[in-house]
Amino acid sequence: MKDNYCVIMGGGIGSRFWPFSRESYPKQFLDFFGSGRSLLQMTFDRFAKIIPTENIYIVTNESYADLIKEQLPELAEEQILLEPARRNTAPCIAYAAYHIKACNPEANIVVAPSDHLILKEDVFLRDVQKALDFVKRNRALVTLGIKPSRPETGYGYIQSSDTVVDDFTKVKTFTEKPDLELAKVFMESGEFFWNSGLFVWNVNTILEAFSKYLPDISSRFDLGKDKFNTSEEKAFIQENFPYCLNISIDYGIMEKAHNVYMLCVDFGWADLGSWGSLFDLANKDENENAVLKNNEAMLYECSGNVIALNNPKRLAVIQGLKDCIVAESGNVLLICKKDNEQRIKQFVADAKIKYGKEYN
Repeated sequence: MKDNYCVIMGGGIGSRFWPFSRESYPKQFLDFFGSGRSLLQMTFDRFAKIIPTENIYIVTNESYADLIKEQLPELAEEQILLEPARRNTAPCIAYAAYHIKACNPEANIVVAPSDHLILKEDVFLRDVQKALDFVKRNRALVTLGIKPSRPETGYGYIQSSDTVVDDFTKVKTFTEKPDLELAKVFMESGEFFWNSGLFVWNVNTILEAFSKYLPDISSRFDLGKDKFNTSEEKAFIQENFPYCLNISIDYGIMEKAHNVYMLCVDFGWADLGSWGSLFDLANKDENENAVLKNNEAMLYECSGNVIALNNPKRLAVIQGLKDCIVAESGNVLLICKKDNEQRIKQFVADAKIKYGKEYN
């Protein structure tokens, strides 16, 4: 257990959850379900059941350092790895791997987003432990794949092969988010699984992959190999991290590597990436309206809506609305058709240009 580590990626902006999620206070720090714990805190709590607390790291943008300390006071300062610039998941994962390697050269690491919902926690922890045991014995890059329940266009897909080692299937291809027709083909084939964004590997295996497939990133981090886990690390990262390639781990490594394996899992996974995904998970009334916990609403001739008010004292009275998102937080009220929610990023950008950063 002492060789097992967790890296939680907590630096995203979550603009698809605007106006609740803002650049200054993004979705991973929010409590969407009235549980008293944010998505980040729930993720930390989950992993703390099988990973020693001192082996759990958060990688985040430096602007969120105070929020992390406030929400996870049990973390030591060196467990919060701060990025001076946004450079996608590959540089984020490389930074964590180099730091952990300096702490423990035999570390096995699970990498997880901070905004996922897991309904069957016991099954999840069993599967993560199984993957950690597998990468300890095998030089494999493991991803956890979800059997699709619908032709979803919002997730990436993993194609499995016929090669199986200890319940882990060798991966044939990674595919980015498909259009609806292709998603239907994927689902009907039975060979494709949703990419959960959860990864497991030994620290040496992932660093070898960076060296082979993303040498620009690994060579830059190699310049400061002796500075990780020392007082010089912060200055080195400040100077070098912004020059890293802006690329995802999927594009940079997982699509190219030949030692990628998938464990097919079923632990009630949901990626809380958008209002639509929250609507799918939320409790609904007899007309399929989802009113967020702690909100009050009087709905007349309304159906298929998601209602989310950040002020629990505000009453929403709505008539004749169908299949819409009604989300109000601070200085913004958003009313938008659910099937147009992919335009929310555009709305955020337009509001920022027209009215200023306080609407971002």
